[in-house]
Amino acid sequence: MLKLSGYIDLPENIKPGGFDHADVQRAGKRLYVAHTVNDALDVIDCLTDRYLYSIPNLTGVAGALVSNESNLVFTSNRGENTVGIFPPNGERDLVKVPVGIRPNGLAFASASALLLVANVGDPDIPGSFTLSLVDIQKKTMIHSIQVPGRTRWAVFDARSGCFYVNIMDPAQIVVVAANDPSRLTKVFEIPEAGPHGLELDSERRRLYCACDAKKLVSVDIDTGKILSAGDLSGTPDVVFFNPALQRLYVAVGDPGVIDVFDTIRMQPVETVQTEKGAHTMALDVTNNKIYAFLPQTHRAGVFMDITV
Repeated sequence: MLKLSGYIDLPENIKPGGFDHADVQRAGKRLYVAHTVNDALDVIDCLTDRYLYSIPNLTGVAGALVSNESNLVFTSNRGENTVGIFPPNGERDLVKVPVGIRPNGLAFASASALLLVANVGDPDIPGSFTLSLVDIQKKTMIHSIQVPGRTRWAVFDARSGCFYVNIMDPAQIVVVAANDPSRLTKVFEIPEAGPHGLELDSERRRLYCACDAKKLVSVDIDTGKILSAGDLSGTPDVVFFNPALQRLYVAVGDPGVIDVFDTIRMQPVETVQTEKGAHTMALDVTNNKIYAFLPQTHRAGVFMDITV
């Protein structure tokens, strides 16, 4: 079960809104969260659970992704159509690479140094729903793939060597192979409206897809077969999986809760209150901690998973 252990005060919002995707660097025990309304990445010390500093000038930053294997941090800067790349504690070396329109979701194949960027696009601009593939060594976009609708989040599975990306409408998960990154290789149809949050269980070969229809769908990653569907408390956003505890955490901004699922039985085990509008969070898998980002009070709630 999740137990609240305290709060971390973060910089005040400079305009209405709040936070978006976040990720944890395990070696340095740092958490990076996109403080979208402040055009900044807030950095938290996971050892002491305190705010350290912010990385500015990331216009409309929507995503943060850490590659622990490659010791890199990536940001999707939706307001300026770029991604940021820098090593932890090396923010001065941040490089920005132009990508598609309104980048959001991020996934990284460390072995091939290939970053996939899922671009939200603009419905008034034909052909703007795209995936950008960025060569990290060359710091340049090498491919752009058109997709049938607005993208959501993305993950990379090292075992299959493939990227998986949620598409809002039509409800699909599209697949790109890292060794053939110029095209879609598969499409999985999702039976619930609005695939949004996406997470991977690499050992059990599962994708967990949280949908706007207030459903959590389990998908066989190799075949696309739908394995189960469970009810959520509301429209979900971010999803994280803890393999050690076999727990899945789903952030639901309205009413403002985290739904917790047992992934062995694919059944809900508890619903924990956060704050209305808290649609994003981060998982420190080493210490079984969940950080829920609270936009109304501009702070993070820290929860310990004490499941035994």
